[in-house]
Amino acid sequence: MLNEETPKTVLQFDPFLLIPVIALMTIGVLFIFSSGVNSSGVIVSDEYKRQLFWVGLALILMLTFSYVSYNVLKDFSFYIFLLFMVLLVLTLIFGKVVNGARAWLGVFGLGGQPSEFTKIATILLLARFLKQHQANIKKLSVIFRAVGILLIPMFLILRQPDTGTTLVFIPLFLFMLFVAGAKVRHILYVALTGFLAIVIALYPSIEAMVLHQDNGLGTLLTSLNLVGVVALSFMLISVLSWLGWKKYKSTVLYWCLYFFSLAFFALLVGTLLRHVLKDYQVMRFIVFLNPSIDPRGSGWNLLQSMTAIGSGGLTGKGFLAGTQSHYRFLPMQSTDFIFSILGEEWGFWGGLLVFGFYGLLLGRLLWIMYHIKDVYGILVIGGFVAVFATHLFINVGMTIGIMPVTGIPLYFMSYGGSSLIAASIAVGIAMNIYNRRFMY
Repeated sequence: MLNEETPKTVLQFDPFLLIPVIALMTIGVLFIFSSGVNSSGVIVSDEYKRQLFWVGLALILMLTFSYVSYNVLKDFSFYIFLLFMVLLVLTLIFGKVVNGARAWLGVFGLGGQPSEFTKIATILLLARFLKQHQANIKKLSVIFRAVGILLIPMFLILRQPDTGTTLVFIPLFLFMLFVAGAKVRHILYVALTGFLAIVIALYPSIEAMVLHQDNGLGTLLTSLNLVGVVALSFMLISVLSWLGWKKYKSTVLYWCLYFFSLAFFALLVGTLLRHVLKDYQVMRFIVFLNPSIDPRGSGWNLLQSMTAIGSGGLTGKGFLAGTQSHYRFLPMQSTDFIFSILGEEWGFWGGLLVFGFYGLLLGRLLWIMYHIKDVYGILVIGGFVAVFATHLFINVGMTIGIMPVTGIPLYFMSYGGSSLIAASIAVGIAMNIYNRRFMY
């Protein structure tokens, strides 16, 4: 006999999760179909057929993961993480290059992008680590150890190179820290370090191509000797501040340690990042600041996307009546720029509809976080919320010109099996956590 501590069934779909997911999948298939129709009305791509297959597979996997206890995933989280680290290494060695990134791993035409599933593996392991160390989560040493987990997949994915996917790990990590109860100043420490590292990596190019002036900072950042001297100075000040703080517990010394160590790590990571980023990746950030710098090259995608969405107006031109996509002006229109087609053909109201479904999905996930008691489950769903929200913000943002073009898909809508299946598995795990909310 069931009691109040046991759910009636662990195989119970949450309509507030299932409905928006199926709606977004349906809209995605419609506009993947639209992207494959040319200006003469001829279907020139069968991507929509493959997407339908992946939708079916994604729903089956969502069902599977909503049934299998998420505690099993917790127990094996380290091995799941290790498996995907191995797959990322194999991808770097044997992977197929698609759109400039060696991110696809497969055999006989079957395979996918391990980086998409690595997000889930990292969330599962980070949630376990943060739960185990929740009593000491306010210590910076715990944050640094958690950063160590994060840096492994970020480094391997950046080597593909896939900047967009790499960046997703940062808000994922920061939000999970916040949910775990870390100090705000420690979260800001990590966030500011990452932000300044990106600025340091890009500034010499920005100075030369956007600002068109030499104020000396770009020269300093590109000189390894000068960077080494400055970094060593920051490190020595940090060490002395730490020693002084340990002895005297001075607030001034604490904040000296905070800011100088932050500057040291930002300079170190930014310098390494500048030598890892490819020229075309740097240009994506440059044209974000000024698309007219390279309107027929790196700025083409952004300009055509903004033209498509702007021409859609309030109500759009009508389904299959868009011009930017059907005349093939819009590149990657079934993947990264699927929202551009929707904006052109369904207009502002169509975009609002998509935001409504995403709002329902994210709102429900946050609601589940609030109504479950298991810390591990709360942290896992927090990671999923961060990933979904980041993909939505960056993908839509890059189509309307408020974010750099980074190649991040719009979950449940963009063409591609890996992102669709990974996102669906995440929703299945969230359903599982909610269905078992009284068990753990």
